[in-house]
Amino acid sequence: MAGFEDIIGHEQIIEHLQNAIELDKVSHAYIINGEKGSGKMLLADAFALTLQCEKQGRIPCLKCHSCKQALSGNQPDIIHVTHEKPNVITVDEIRSQLVNDIQVKPYSSPRKIYIIDEADLMNPQAQNAILKTIEEPPAYGVIVMLTSNAQSLLPTILSRCVQLNIKPVKDSVLKRYLMERLRVPDYKAELSIAFARGNVGKAVKLAQSENFDVIKKDALDMLRYLEDMELYEVIEWVKKITEYKLEINDFLDILTVWFRDVLLFKATNDVNMLIFKDEVSEIKKRAARSSYSGLEEIVNSIEKAKVRLNANVNFDLTIELLLLTIKEN
Repeated sequence: MAGFEDIIGHEQIIEHLQNAIELDKVSHAYIINGEKGSGKMLLADAFALTLQCEKQGRIPCLKCHSCKQALSGNQPDIIHVTHEKPNVITVDEIRSQLVNDIQVKPYSSPRKIYIIDEADLMNPQAQNAILKTIEEPPAYGVIVMLTSNAQSLLPTILSRCVQLNIKPVKDSVLKRYLMERLRVPDYKAELSIAFARGNVGKAVKLAQSENFDVIKKDALDMLRYLEDMELYEVIEWVKKITEYKLEINDFLDILTVWFRDVLLFKATNDVNMLIFKDEVSEIKKRAARSSYSGLEEIVNSIEKAKVRLNANVNFDLTIELLLLTIKEN
């Protein structure tokens, strides 16, 4: 757990939360919406830490009893709601950890703060159970729901919460952070930022990942030989890609950036603007033999594959269809 000052970017959200604390206009229910790794939990934890700080300022003092408890993960009035199953939050979990618990007054603080990570995983029964609490909360209760898809929550919940949408962090801010704070080399920082698209957590993960370079190499090897592959060889590649199932979005992001480089070079003939500067010869070859419409179809197909995989459509079939689209264009 850390304070607002340790968070990279998200200035508008931080300003909103700090003003709410300073003016004593804290809502009883918040939704912080943004993709995985974008900093939702950091913001929620910093908000809770500051809200419970005994100094009651815009930033936590980090020295009072409450701050010390929070920093060690032992502040009894900051509750992180957990769930056992990876893909659902049940009504029993919401009732036992929040709905019933919030009726008990704070142990040592003026407020009781509940943080629900992946709140969009609450099933309809769980959402209905929490709705009454959001409609009639005790004066000391604050509920912070973290979502990647806020629209999956009931409209009645959305209408009763302050919704804060996370925006991408500027590339220049991300690059400075990676290079100055994490000592990431210039080239790797640029590559990580290109894939992260303003997502701090993703940029850090890619910059520090040992697997990323391996995935990148395999992705580019596949692109190099895909056009000459027979169907059975394409299917073999599908099996190889299956090894990356947990990191398939990284794999697909590499393909997206590579084909955007091809499109960019085809349009500008300028190698200085490319992300994959070490792939210039392959990019030039691909740009020469592909049409604009074909390249755009490939980029769109990669995005469609991501959507299908997130919706749990058959993995092998989705990847096979994508590779055949790339091969044909």
